[in-house]
Order: sequence, then C-alpha cells, then structure tokens
Amino acid sequence: MKKENKEKKEKKKKLPLRRTIANNMFALRAIWAASPIYLAVYLGSSFVYGIIEFLSEGYLLRMIVNGIDEGKSVESIVAFVLILASVSLVTYTALSWFWNVISPVKQRRVSAYIEKMLFRKAAEVELACYENPVFYDKYVRAMDEAYDRIMKVMRTLDSLISRVIALSANSILLFVIDPVLILFGLFPLVLGIFRRLENIASHDLESERKQVNRRAAYVKRTFYLGEYAKEMRSGGMYGNMLRDLRDTFNEYKRITKKYGAKRAIYGYIQRFGLEVVTILGATLYSVWSAMCIGSANGGMSIGDCIVVIGSIGTISYCLNNLVQNFAEFGEHALFLEDVRYFLDYETKLVGGEKKAPAESVTLEARGVSFRYEGSDKDTLHNVNFTLHKGERVALVGSNGSGKTTLVKLLLRLYDVSEGEILLDGENIKEYDLSSYRDCFGTVFQDFKMFSLSVKDNVLLRPSDKEDDERVLDALRESGAYARVERMDKGIDTILTREFDDKGENLSGGEQQKLSLARIFADRTPFVLLDEPSSALDPIAEYTMFENMMRATEGRSVIFISHRLSSAVLADRVLLMDGGTIAESGTHAELMALGGKYAEMFHRQAENYLGESCYEESEVRANG
Repeated sequence: MKKENKEKKEKKKKLPLRRTIANNMFALRAIWAASPIYLAVYLGSSFVYGIIEFLSEGYLLRMIVNGIDEGKSVESIVAFVLILASVSLVTYTALSWFWNVISPVKQRRVSAYIEKMLFRKAAEVELACYENPVFYDKYVRAMDEAYDRIMKVMRTLDSLISRVIALSANSILLFVIDPVLILFGLFPLVLGIFRRLENIASHDLESERKQVNRRAAYVKRTFYLGEYAKEMRSGGMYGNMLRDLRDTFNEYKRITKKYGAKRAIYGYIQRFGLEVVTILGATLYSVWSAMCIGSANGGMSIGDCIVVIGSIGTISYCLNNLVQNFAEFGEHALFLEDVRYFLDYETKLVGGEKKAPAESVTLEARGVSFRYEGSDKDTLHNVNFTLHKGERVALVGSNGSGKTTLVKLLLRLYDVSEGEILLDGENIKEYDLSSYRDCFGTVFQDFKMFSLSVKDNVLLRPSDKEDDERVLDALRESGAYARVERMDKGIDTILTREFDDKGENLSGGEQQKLSLARIFADRTPFVLLDEPSSALDPIAEYTMFENMMRATEGRSVIFISHRLSSAVLADRVLLMDGGTIAESGTHAELMALGGKYAEMFHRQAENYLGESCYEESEVRANG
C-alpha cells in the first residue's frame, strides 16, 4: 500500500508540462462545448474589470493629486472623476447581473454536460473495474473533482487575465515614473518556488485526506442508514465502528500535521519576502525620491509617490498571484489527471456491429472458463450447456460454485477467459452490447430499488401513460399488485421516503416481488434470475415460481435458487460444483442418479419436513 501511494505521489509530482497544459485545456474545452458564449463572456469580463479597476484606483489617484499639485481647475478634475465613476458604475452593474443571474444558470449547464460525460463512461466500463480498488479510487475522485476542478480552471484563468491586465497597466505607469521601481515589483517571482512547494503540499494533503474522509463517511453511514440498523444494535459493531472512526480521526490528524507544517513554512517565507523586501523597499525608495530629491530635481512628485506605493503593492500582489495561478493550473492538472484517466479509459468489453436478433432461439456456453483478475484459480472451468427456446433451467449448487459468475458471463458483464458463448450460433462478441443485453430480462439477488415511482422501478426506463397497463399486469404476475394497490398514488407512488415524505418503504420480500415485475414487463426472449426469492418464505417462493413459469411461457429461463423445491418446476437442472457443471438432467433423473443433487434435496427436505411446498414438489415431480 505504501509503495502504491509513493508511486502515485511521484507520478503526480512529475506531471509533464505538456500534460499539465493538456489537462487544463481539456477543462476549457469542456466548458466551451457546454456553453461557448458563457466562457467567452466570463473571460471577457475579466479583461474589462481589470481595465476599469486600474483606471478607478491607481490612475485616478495620480490624476487627482498631480492635478491639484499642478494647479488644474476643480471643474476639470471633478468632470474626470464623474465620467470615470459613471463608466465604472455601468460596468459593475452589468458584471454583477452576469455573475449573479446569468452565470449560475450557465454553470448548471456546464455541470450537466460534465455529469453526462462521466455517467456515460460509467455505464460503459466493465463490471470488473468496480472491483479494482485502484480504478475505483480514480473513478470516485473523478466524480468528486470533475465539475469543481473544471470550473476552477476557468476561475483561475479569469484571475490570470485580470492580474495580467493590472500588472501590465501598473508596470507601464511605474516605468514612466521611474524605471528603477520595476526591480522591486519583480522580486515576488523569486518567491514563486515557495508558492509551488506550498501547492504541492496542499495537493498531497488533499489526496491523502480524501481516502481518510471516504472511510470516515462510510463509518458515519453505518450509524444512520437503515440497512445497517439491525446489525448495529444486535451485535457489537457499535464499538467497532466507533474505534474505526477514532482511527480515521487519528490518521486525519497525522496527515494534517505532516503537510500543514510544510504549508506554514512556505507561506511564511512568501509573505515575509513580499511585505518586507518588496513593499517596504519600494515605499522607502519612493519617499526618498519625493522628499529628498523632489520633482524639481528629477525626483518624484507627491502624486507619483502616492501612486507608486499603491502600484508597487498591486504589482507585487499580481506577480505573487500569477505565480499562484500557474501553481493552481498545476494543481488542477493533477486532479484532472484522474478525470481524464477515467474518461479516456478504453473498456475491454467492446461490442460488435451486429444487432442481436430480437427473437433469439438458443444460448450456448462452449468450453467456458473464467478467472477474476488477480486470482490464480479459475472460478469457472470448461462449462458447457445449451439453453433452447422456451426451456426452463434451474442452476443450483453450493455458495461459491460459480452460479452468479456464469450469469454475469451470459450477460457479458465480463468476458470469458477461455471458450465462447454463442447466441443463435454466433459468438456474443460479434453483437452490439446494448442490443445483446436487451435480449435478457434479469433480476439479481442484490437488486436495487430507486427513489423513483413504482412504474419507473418496474420499467427501468422513461415511461408514459400507455405503459400503465403493462406495468399493472407485470405487478399481478409477480405478486406485488396487492401491495401497490394499497398505495395512495398506485404505480405513481415514490419508493422510499428519502425525498418524499409520502413515499413508501417496502419490506425485503415486497421489494423482491417488485423486482420480478421487471422481467414480466418486458417480453425478452431470455430471463435470468439470480436468487429472485431469497427474501421469501419457502411457500411464497414456490408460489412465486409457479407464477413465473406461467408468465414466462415460451421464453427461455435460467434461474438460480438455493431452495431446491423450485428446481422441481424446471425442465432441466444444472448442478454446479467447483466451477463446473457436475450434474445435468431433470429433477427426477438427478434424484434417480443419487448424486450430490439428490443428497442436497433430501437434506433440505429434512430441514423443511412438514412444509407443504416440499410435499407438493415431490408429488409434482413423480407425476
């Protein structure tokens, strides 16, 4: 872990200049793509603001003092002030309207554009990426940093433009007054190295803090999310989580002390050099020139002296900020590196150009083996079977035998390590991913309910009024209709109360029935069910499977179930053991075989002795 962090840190610190520029240009291109007018106006306003700021501060003060010193009329001075004040007022009013009214709306448009880029990529990357901690950390950082960092690039460029305008205008003014003064203004450039070191320390601090904060956030969630409530109260996890929270705090404190000291030292050096050497030195030189030499002898006028004191401070401030701006560009580039890594990631699951047939007939696994990345052992080995049109296959076996992995391969959430999967005799890699997956209606054991309407949770896509009847039919088939019927808004009721106090919270069994409605709503040729009834009691499970068999008539079904009573309803049973298909046949055939399936069935039947579902199963199985 330490080695990984060290390598990551070294890589970030040595980000090439070309990559730094490219990352910042990426941010500006993203804003331009979302709203080119917004970017142009935002940066243009910086130019205008810089000019007005110089005229209304340094230049105005010099004109007034020198005008009085030279005996100019009060009327001419007042007229100049009024004209400049009017221009400034109109400009500031327009800019204020832009920044407070127009800019927030445009920023939201930029945010939506960036989120769309990220979400589209998130939908493309293979499932294995979510199980890779290095990739997942980059993904989380990309999601956390993308919008904020991209907008910061524009704000830094905005600051850069205004500082360049102020620096240029004040430098010209100082040069006109006394070229020697420029030397005092250039000294902050020497301090730039310390600004760079301070920003590196800031970046390292934030990078290490993020991991600690992510862990702390997880610990906090365990205390307020309902899914953890029972375990937290019934077990001893309360103390464990508090200990974990304390450990994260201690780690946070260690990191803060480590990098905070560096930031304090580098910051002090900068400020000491700026205040003492630059501003104090220039002030003393100006006072000496004005008081000891005087304007009559080639020295400064009183007006020039006053302007110099202000301008030298402005120049020093601008130079210091320019150094900071360039350091910020470097910092932005470091964080945007993760964003670009994520967006540039080329998924290994590349689809073909063929559209999968909407009425597919057969699905075949031929010599399929699979090994998870980083593992030294196959999860699946030489799996062979064919699913024919209208066939119902029960996939059974102990935990870890490879059942769920096989379902994921059939959906092409992963690619096989060896062998091939065929749809109607064609390798599934030849088909477009979207059209291929559209051939399947799928419910996983760890399915999720979204904080959306019942209808949206069933269809999993945008819907309209014409879909209502189809949704209701699907709810009837899954057994969820009675519960939905009792809801105030029926299928338009929002699930969970997270965002709607009139929303409905469903039990585990009710959620499972609702998830099953998803496969009944879409008439896909294949149905894949991974433990679709784990939250139901044995009798309810058996009833649900009966309904499922009736509702999926003519469709090919593969279902995983640990309760073997449901396997009785299947046309064929595949027993998986050690990552391969150990037994295959009907329920009756496997019971007659007297192998592992028969052993598992009898063992479960003994556990549920007297349960009508098993009694009825045997009756049905034996005709």
